[in-house]
Amino acid sequence: MKKSNKYILGVSAFFHDSAACLLDDGEILAAAEEERFSRIKGDAAFPRQAIKFCLDFAGINQKDLLSIVYYDKPLLLFSRLLQSYIEHPLKSFQSFSQSVPLWASEKLKISSIFQKELPEFSNAIFYAKHHDSHAASAFFCSPFEEAAIIVADGVGEWACTSIGRGYGNKIEMLKECLFPHSIGLFYSAITQYLGFKVNEDEYKVMGLAPYGRPIYKQKIQENLIDVKPDGSIALNLDYFPFCYGLKMINQKLEELFGIPERDKKNPLNNFHMDVAASLQTVTNDVMVKLARHAKDITGAKTLCLAGGVALNGVANGKIFKENIFDKIYIQPASGDAGGAIGAAMQCWHQLLKNKRISGRDRMKGALLGPEINENAAFLYFSQQGENVERLSTKKIVKKVVEWISQGKVVGWCQGRMEFGPRALGARSILGDPRNRETQAKMNLKIKFRESFRPFAPAILAEHAAKFFEIDESPYMLKIVPLKEKFRKNKNQNKMTKGIKKLRVVRSFVPAVTHVDYSARLQTVDTDAQPLFRELVLEFFKKTSCPMLVNTSFNVAGEPIVCNHKDAYYCYRMSKIDILVYGNLVIKKRIE
Repeated sequence: MKKSNKYILGVSAFFHDSAACLLDDGEILAAAEEERFSRIKGDAAFPRQAIKFCLDFAGINQKDLLSIVYYDKPLLLFSRLLQSYIEHPLKSFQSFSQSVPLWASEKLKISSIFQKELPEFSNAIFYAKHHDSHAASAFFCSPFEEAAIIVADGVGEWACTSIGRGYGNKIEMLKECLFPHSIGLFYSAITQYLGFKVNEDEYKVMGLAPYGRPIYKQKIQENLIDVKPDGSIALNLDYFPFCYGLKMINQKLEELFGIPERDKKNPLNNFHMDVAASLQTVTNDVMVKLARHAKDITGAKTLCLAGGVALNGVANGKIFKENIFDKIYIQPASGDAGGAIGAAMQCWHQLLKNKRISGRDRMKGALLGPEINENAAFLYFSQQGENVERLSTKKIVKKVVEWISQGKVVGWCQGRMEFGPRALGARSILGDPRNRETQAKMNLKIKFRESFRPFAPAILAEHAAKFFEIDESPYMLKIVPLKEKFRKNKNQNKMTKGIKKLRVVRSFVPAVTHVDYSARLQTVDTDAQPLFRELVLEFFKKTSCPMLVNTSFNVAGEPIVCNHKDAYYCYRMSKIDILVYGNLVIKKRIE
């Protein structure tokens, strides 16, 4: 690979989802999350393995980097923490005593850590504001020449929600809602109340919400959160001790609902589902109001979204449904991992003032990670005693379609790994959406996760609008309704309550139709993983169904697989029937 002198390394680290991104002359060359190498889900450690991958992929050394950009301003963030501790000196003692050593040893010493980890690098290190990094990751990667930008997450340094405007190679941040009044922290707090893990399980609450009714919406709005017409919020901090404590909720919240915080070992019931539904409805309202206000103050026809809340596909779908903007671009790695991309992009365009050419998605289908190594995989699988077949690409596609249509579940690894939380056809588990048993099999016997969790359809882009209320969703980040004419058993579904809704067949593709007749689509176009599109197209030719079940290749508690060893481990410990790794095939339980 030809070397340039314009390499910029973006880094996010030390909070959650550490990652690295390498730009070459303003283009994303490589990006990966540290968790994929360390196998620690949400790994917050310095991303040394992700950085090594980026440099190795480019064939460069540390000294070839023009600059390094960190996605946060640590001193500004530390000042916010100190102010919170000062305002609550007694209540914050335990939190203070646990967090300050981490700051002293790590988070306030970013420059020295870079010097230690990258000793050959001798150029400038820059620091970007957290929300500026998120904004840049969305707008500069989008195809838009001009757009409104919304960033919504837990909290950066001070900002929890931001509205900005992007144009050309510039971003201007216009409004902020500051800590502690955060829709992201509010969602996480209720996530904790429902017995799920903060910063990891919010998507479970989103998936649980359609099983319930939003009967607590009024109680939430009267007691917990004041939502303004412009989408800004004010939290009632009497219920949320996260400013100073180790927990996000307190006993007063439990008293408000009359039910204690759920122990994760205890089963979910209709109350938990109703709280989830109410939370999601309030979140939808906030995000739609923010979108309308962003439209009013920017006048833009297009919208870019980033930050952890932008991974809430239900809220994204509501914004889309309201037709506030002509087009919406959602950064596929909207969480902190994507901050590595935004930090590097911000340096390239705003600090170094390089021009930007709009009109294309610079995320390249999010296929930015390590490539498969078929030869190493063949040797490894053989050493494990497997009978490894090497088939032609044409035969691979036809055989996989045949297996899936017979009800088999296939682990599928091709090309470069995805960057971000969604598997998009490079590190995926695939099944037949027409088979009503697919959802239960994948959840309980393969993913080892809750039975209520929905699965996503990967649908040929040219067929999506026929079945769903959608334009495009290449990164699986919009949840939208199935069209009325394809819905089944509407009366039965309406009369059925709670988890029993799982038993109702709601469409001809029951494995991907959620209990509210919605789906989190991935539209598969020509920018997708090429062989994956060919596979979905061949499945359509054989079955007249233009979609597959596509879920991430991992089991509960594990990151998405990266290499052949990860894939084999997941294959062996689950009920996946067949592993396809490049042109290699290994099987079990196949007649």
